[in-house]
Amino acid sequence: MTRPNRPIYLDNHATTPADPRVLAAMRPWWEDNFANPGSVEHGMGREAEAAVAEARAHVAALIGAEPNEILFTSGATESNNLAIKGAARFAARQGSERRRVITLATEHKCVLESVKDLAAEGFAPVILPVRPDGLLDLSDLEAALAAEPTLLVSVMAVNNEIGVVQDLSEIGALVKAHGALFHTDAAQAAGRIPLDVAEIQADLVSLSAHKIYGPKGIGALYVRRRPRVRLAPLFSGGGQERGLRSGTLPAPLIVGFGEACRIAALEGMLDAGRIAGQRDRFRAALEAAVPGLRINGSEQARVAGNLSLSFPGGVTAQDIMAAAPEICVSTGSACSSAEVEPSYVLQALGLPPEQARATLRIGMGRFTSPLDVDRAAAALAAAWRRAMESSDNRDAPGQNPRASAAE
Repeated sequence: MTRPNRPIYLDNHATTPADPRVLAAMRPWWEDNFANPGSVEHGMGREAEAAVAEARAHVAALIGAEPNEILFTSGATESNNLAIKGAARFAARQGSERRRVITLATEHKCVLESVKDLAAEGFAPVILPVRPDGLLDLSDLEAALAAEPTLLVSVMAVNNEIGVVQDLSEIGALVKAHGALFHTDAAQAAGRIPLDVAEIQADLVSLSAHKIYGPKGIGALYVRRRPRVRLAPLFSGGGQERGLRSGTLPAPLIVGFGEACRIAALEGMLDAGRIAGQRDRFRAALEAAVPGLRINGSEQARVAGNLSLSFPGGVTAQDIMAAAPEICVSTGSACSSAEVEPSYVLQALGLPPEQARATLRIGMGRFTSPLDVDRAAAALAAAWRRAMESSDNRDAPGQNPRASAAE
């Protein structure tokens, strides 16, 4: 999909391009039949309802679920909020004495903030650390579960920054042995690694279409029905999605999500093998050109397209990106006001701030070509060298404004 003079896109953890097949599947539901799927009194409405049902089945099949266990949402952020807050609030209304909610320090912000928000409602958030490789130490989880009855555990399947894959089967078995609910944010996992809700014993799973070459603005939450998991809705409305997520269903987006899941179920593992090859090719070229390059997170338990790379020499990720504007990557930092803060995920791994600030996140995908990775590796290596030269010039005598001012 790369065109001459077009930027090389290596930010597939942030979002993926829509697959042309997804766009083709969606188009008739924008143009030919734009009916509300809830308008079942007429033919166009019933056709839209049937298209939504078919898409729901494709989403369910990708994770080994039943179609009636899939609720459509606006995306993984909403799904995570509904799973965590909905489960906690329903349990509280039923008089449950379980108040502990456990998650990891490296979770997505929407999970961490959802768990922390529950403290104001009388729940007890527990944020567990991770090992230096980014993986959960199961003994830490077991100790936390044994210390006090726990309501819910939320662990991300694949980390959105460092790409590490948690052992969901082991985690799920431990959580269920202690009678708690198990939720996983699988936005970065579905379609990229095999995922089966029965195998991992998940009660709640969050999904997002735009992470698997589908449209933005649509996601899903898997809610186990046997044994049934009960949630309190986040807002009130017309009672769509079993009363748990009211609002008119966006048929075109749902159809696109379903098609993306259908393709991922058929081609996902083939994609993963090819993408892993591209990643290894890119890594080898960059390591040859940048001595001292470091990989963050587990190298074995890692999703195919991810590399979290810390560059040596005292440069920052922003310096490198500024010197290679033709490469679309992201940093391991989050901007707060005008100040760039080191990534909390990288800090949780124990990285010093200067290493965290020198980290780029590389996300390769279905449409990344060998030419893309070769050009990107060369461009980033050249950008690192230019950033090093600029840094040396700034630090040279007479060239450092801060030194001059101090004198």
